Amino acid sequence: MAHASGAHFAFTDRWGGVSAAPYAELNLGGAVGDDPAAVLANRERAARALGLDPAAVVWMNQVHGKDVAVVDEPWQAGQAGRTGEIPAVDAVVTTRRGLALAVLTADCTPVLLADPVAGIAGAAHAGRPGLLAGVVPAVVGEMLRLGADPARILAHIGPSVCGLCYEVPEAMRAEVAAAVPEAWATTRQGTPAVDVAAGVVAQLGRMGVGVSGTSPVCTLESADHFSYRRERTTGRLASYVWLDG
Repeated sequence: MAHASGAHFAFTDRWGGVSAAPYAELNLGGAVGDDPAAVLANRERAARALGLDPAAVVWMNQVHGKDVAVVDEPWQAGQAGRTGEIPAVDAVVTTRRGLALAVLTADCTPVLLADPVAGIAGAAHAGRPGLLAGVVPAVVGEMLRLGADPARILAHIGPSVCGLCYEVPEAMRAEVAAAVPEAWATTRQGTPAVDVAAGVVAQLGRMGVGVSGTSPVCTLESADHFSYRRERTTGRLASYVWLDG
C-alpha cells in the first residue's frame, strides 16, 4: 500500500513463486533449507512486482534480538566490511529514499515504520523474544535519533500469529505480560497465550507512535501464509517498507 506521503508498505503471501513443497511457493527466506536459486528467483519476482530493484532491498540475519543497524545500501554492496556478510540484527533503519527494508516472518510480527517528512524508514522483526528484548523501542529510538518525529511516523504491522492462536505455557505468558501487559492473551480454548502484535502496538504507543495499519491475517489460521507453528518446515513471508526517491 502506498500513502500520499510517498511511504510504501507491502506484505507478501505464499503464492506466485517457484519454490517446491514444503516451501511452496513464494518463500523469501534464505535460511530455511530451500534451494538458494529458488529463493533468489522469488526475491526478484517479489521486488519487481512491487516496482523495486531486487538489488536495492536490505535483508537481515534475524536472531530474535534488539540490535538495530543503520543502512544506506544492501549488505551485498559492502555495508558489512565488504565481505557481503549480513550481520545479526532484528531491525534496520535508513535515511536513503528508494532503499527498501525487508523483514522475514512466519508467525512473528513484522513492524514497518516511516517518517516521510524526515525521509527515514525503519523495519523490525518482533517475535515474542524481540518483544521482550525491546526491539520496537530500539528501532523507534534510532529513527528519532536521526531526526524522525514520533507524531509523523506511519506504522504498519504485518501478518502474524494472533493472540487467540499463540498458545504458550502460563509462566511464559506471565513473563511477557510483566514486561508488556497488553500482550497478555488467552486462546479460544481458554489456555494461556501471548498477543505479540498487541504488545507491539502498546510499545509503539509508549514511544508516541500511532499505528496506521494492522493486518487482519493470522498466519497460523491462513492457508495463504507461511506459519512455522503450523508447518515447522516452511517458507518465510516478507514485509517491505520504502520511501519514494
